[in-house]
This record gives sequence, structure tokens and C-alpha cells, in this order.
Amino acid sequence: MFDSRLGCSTISFRHLPLGSALDVIGELGFAEIDLGSLPGVCDHVPLDLGDRGVREVVEVVQRSGLAVRSINCDVGDLNDPTTNLGAVVHLERLLELASQVGAQALVLPNGALGHEPIESLDFDLDRVAANLNYASTRAHRHGVNVWTESLHVFRLCCTTGRAAALAERIDPAIGIVMDFSHIVASGGDPIHFARSMGSRISHVHVRDATRGDVRLDGADAIDDPGNINVSVGRGEVDFRGGIDALRSVGFNGHFALELETRDISDEQRPAATTAAGDLITELLLDTHQETS
Repeated sequence: MFDSRLGCSTISFRHLPLGSALDVIGELGFAEIDLGSLPGVCDHVPLDLGDRGVREVVEVVQRSGLAVRSINCDVGDLNDPTTNLGAVVHLERLLELASQVGAQALVLPNGALGHEPIESLDFDLDRVAANLNYASTRAHRHGVNVWTESLHVFRLCCTTGRAAALAERIDPAIGIVMDFSHIVASGGDPIHFARSMGSRISHVHVRDATRGDVRLDGADAIDDPGNINVSVGRGEVDFRGGIDALRSVGFNGHFALELETRDISDEQRPAATTAAGDLITELLLDTHQETS
């Protein structure tokens, strides 16, 4: 039995149609999911989402009986001056979907794929923050929150320093998603990240990674990103230390296995997901005992 705070992202079974992925996740014993809607990663929520698409996803999710914690999505390059979220119909459709399936939040990225700013780092961070703040205002009209994965090793905010700079700029109502793998793959430390972001952390993605190298010459960039596509237990993530640090800052939110692994076959994914769920549940139960 998995801890009640631990869910599973549909990205873990992105090779399956949404209905089949939800069947597997439910059969494994999870009660909640994150829905994936990321170009080139997972299209369980269609990337071109119309009214019919919203209805179809709602029907499939409701049939599964699984609760939805968040929708992990992309609505454009938020640091691009040409991005106008006011004209992005996809954002409104995603918010309608989130409201109808009872999701707590949309998870939006911290900028475009790529480390180089379009204009300057300060300008780009300001632009991302402005777009996230706008999206958050729109989301609240639907009874939905906006969270951002503030550190993503392949996007604009690719280091702990850039993630912190973004966090300073965005509305405190916008939650931070902590992803163990991206922190380690950027050369960072999940314990430091948890303690520095503190109460801003609203959700946690669980997957393993090998450690990357960060350039410390003032450029705050990644020399050699680590591998974020390894199974839990095969990388260098200190899950125990990170979960203990989350406990120490009062985090009481939920976790999701986001197992975009490439070191196992699709047939091995259910067993690997169960093993990861058992490991994280054990660590979460340990923290329960420490605080009881």
C-alpha cells in the first residue's frame, strides 16, 4: 500500500493511451495522478485541446476513479516577448479541464527549452514572472492554482540560482514544484533546494538522476547536465535527505512519481513503478514516525 500523499504521473506510462495508462496506475494501487501534456514528452491531454478534447479527457479520468492533483503542461515560451498568453486559447482550455477534473493546479514551465536568454537573463526572468502571474490570475477565476517547475535542467531556469531569482519575482500565490532529478542533474542539492524554497514548495516530482556539472564562474550555467531518465535507485539522488529536508520546512503537500525512464523496457515499467512507490512510501512513513 502506497502512502496516501504519493501519486503517479501519467508521464510514467506515456507509451500507453490515456485510458490504458490510468488502468495500469489504478491497478498498481495509486489513488491520484498528475496528467501529462508536454510537447515531445506526453500528450495524454491533447496538445491542441478543443471543447471535444476537454470532454473526452474528463470522461476518461472520471471512469478511472483516480483523483487529479495537477496537469503538467506547456502554453508557450514564457520568456519570449512574442508570447501573448491573453491570446492563447490552449491556456483557457487547460484551465477548464483542470476545473472539471478537480485538479488543484496547472504546472507551467519556467521558460523556453534552452539555457540562453532571448534578450538578457534579467529581462527573460521578468517576462516569465509576468506571464506566470497573468496565468495565475486567470487560473483563480476557475478555482485553480498555478505552480511552476522553477528548476528544469533543460530550460531557462536550469540552476538553483536561476530558480531562486524567478521565485523572487513571482506572486507568492504561485507554488514551486520541486523535481529531485532536475536539481541533481543541474549539479544542485535537493536538501539545499528544499530549505531555500521552504513554504513556497507546493508539489514534488520524484525521479532519479545522475549528477551534472554546473559552471561556477559567475555564468551560472550547466557544463554537462546529468541524466534524468534513470530508474529510481539507479541514480545519485538522496531521496531520504530531500524528504527529511521537506519535512523540516513543514511541507505537507503531495508527491508524484514522474518516471520518464529510458533504462528499462515498457514491459518492466509497472514493476519499476511499484518498486519506486514502495521506496518513497517507506521514506515518507519514516518521516511520519519521526514527527509522531
